[in-house]
Amino acid sequence: MRILVLGTGNMAANHARHFQASPDAEVVAGVDIDEARARQFSDEHGIPHSFGDLDEAIAWGGFDAVANVTPDRFHHPTTMKLILAGKHVLCEKPLAETFPQADEMATAAEAAGLIAMVNLSYRDVPALQAAHGIIARGEIGEVRHVEASYRQSWLVGNHWGDWSTEPRWLWRLSEEHGSKGVLGDVGIHILDFASYAVSMTPVALQAQLATFHKAPGDRIGDYPLDANDSAVMSVRFENGALGVIHTSRFMTGYANTLKLSVFGTKGAIEINHGPYTSLRICTGDGIHSQAWRDLHADPVKTNYQRFIAAVQSGENAEPSFRHAANLQRVIDRCFDKDIASAPPIA
Repeated sequence: MRILVLGTGNMAANHARHFQASPDAEVVAGVDIDEARARQFSDEHGIPHSFGDLDEAIAWGGFDAVANVTPDRFHHPTTMKLILAGKHVLCEKPLAETFPQADEMATAAEAAGLIAMVNLSYRDVPALQAAHGIIARGEIGEVRHVEASYRQSWLVGNHWGDWSTEPRWLWRLSEEHGSKGVLGDVGIHILDFASYAVSMTPVALQAQLATFHKAPGDRIGDYPLDANDSAVMSVRFENGALGVIHTSRFMTGYANTLKLSVFGTKGAIEINHGPYTSLRICTGDGIHSQAWRDLHADPVKTNYQRFIAAVQSGENAEPSFRHAANLQRVIDRCFDKDIASAPPIA
């Protein structure tokens, strides 16, 4: 299986390493609108070809599948070209900037019979896969309440650098530069984390977004600081269960941590995934004494491995374009200024 890496920024190296580690995949080309950067990327990773234009790479045609690691705004136009060319695609998250774009991508891939997956990377967390299985088997009973958070604090601490002087952070705070804030950046991760655990996507929600004052005039140089910094979703799932899903860049003390609690009629399960990962459950007699016990989670296949296997088998795998499009529908609703109590998402 011959892989082309489209977009050679920071995340591209991760894609290259994972695919090169598989005996069933060969990374054959790197593509970037900055041709010099594409050439440097290919040289660094021992990749034989590089291109400064996607159309040129498609005309060359020496690949079977693509890791689309371009910035969010380019996911839709580049992926549509690749689907038209008959190429399988593993796309970075989010699938697109809006649900209509994501839906178009999913529909086109389905019609073409292509493997189309999204790199929602926390699917690779063994604790999440273990929790998904436990809940699906009914071990904690019927789900009644879900609480999930994605916690970052780089607007408070300097652990990832000085956000006020570095473009790689400033663009994430500016709608003018293509950002949908913390909700668009990592909100889709925690939404998927919670939804996958309970095998349900929210069917209704209320949402609040907040953008906080961070600089004089709420601007630094060319960057208006107008993207959301915190987001809270109050959701209802298809079985009637309620949940709170939230994320912020002001969660002091947490560099990058996901927390999930799922409460059912016969027990509860919790995941803490940050510098370390823990998984614990409260069931049986423990529900009367509030006793929790730790669980072990076995290693799982990565999205990269699942993508390779899907291409080999011809059967699409999760997380699919369709699933990511459904998540984008929920994200889009959070930006509705007129959102009312528990509106339908469909």
